[in-house]
Amino acid sequence: MYYGAIEAGGTKMNCAICNEKGEILQTVRIPTENPKETMEKIVGFYEDYSLAALGVGSFGPINLQRGTPDYGRILHTPKVKWEGFSIYEYLVEHLGCRVVVDTDVNAAALAEYLYGALQGVDNCMYVTVGTGIGAGIILNGQLHHGMLHPEAGHILIGKNPKDLVKCFCPFHESCLEGLAAGPAIEARAGRPGSELSQEDPIWDLESDYLAQALVNYTLILGVERIVLGGGVMEQKHLFPKIRAAYRKRMGGYMDTSQLRNLDTYIVPPALGGMQGIKGALALVLPK
Repeated sequence: MYYGAIEAGGTKMNCAICNEKGEILQTVRIPTENPKETMEKIVGFYEDYSLAALGVGSFGPINLQRGTPDYGRILHTPKVKWEGFSIYEYLVEHLGCRVVVDTDVNAAALAEYLYGALQGVDNCMYVTVGTGIGAGIILNGQLHHGMLHPEAGHILIGKNPKDLVKCFCPFHESCLEGLAAGPAIEARAGRPGSELSQEDPIWDLESDYLAQALVNYTLILGVERIVLGGGVMEQKHLFPKIRAAYRKRMGGYMDTSQLRNLDTYIVPPALGGMQGIKGALALVLPK
């Protein structure tokens, strides 16, 4: 019996075929182009297998209200070619199997909760910092959706008056994604963050912006651990900077056993870049 998993990102679709034990048998990476070209390639990858079910962790915003006509449909998004497209309907129609859709960051959070750095912590979150910023949240051991799904990358934060780069978000003047995602870093530096030295002052600004957001997440959600992933967080030197900025921003207000040791509270992922696929698969594997 075969199961499928798709990590549907804005630039690429990572697809996998797995067995009922969750072992990955085959993978493919498909560029995210327009829906027709992209989905035809995805179906071509799976069509020789009789899938029992297919789990999808998708970019969004996306409708996650099961049982509604728009379940699995991409909503208002900067990826204009995908706006209004139903990933769920297309896959069900062309593959004829059970399909479960969630956000890409919820899938990553689920994988880290089941197999990685969030194991044993029932109130936690996974934050990805890359081209955009998003978060998957687990409360009382369950993925949190609410009326849509968390859009934690768009919380409003205070902009440093010395920061001359305009917020990149077309909707907000001072949100986390618009100030701290990869495009904002590149705009300040004139080159990608991966090319900057660890001593570049841009990282102090980045760390403070992220710390502001993490303090807000802690205060509102009471999460017991936060994983920071994504391309920007491959800069491992950011972790101690973020922890120091977090401690300063929290100002001693909360005193819990978790916050006394920020080295185990704000942590990197443990699944080596496979959390998206493993989480999408976990959406459909038999419990």
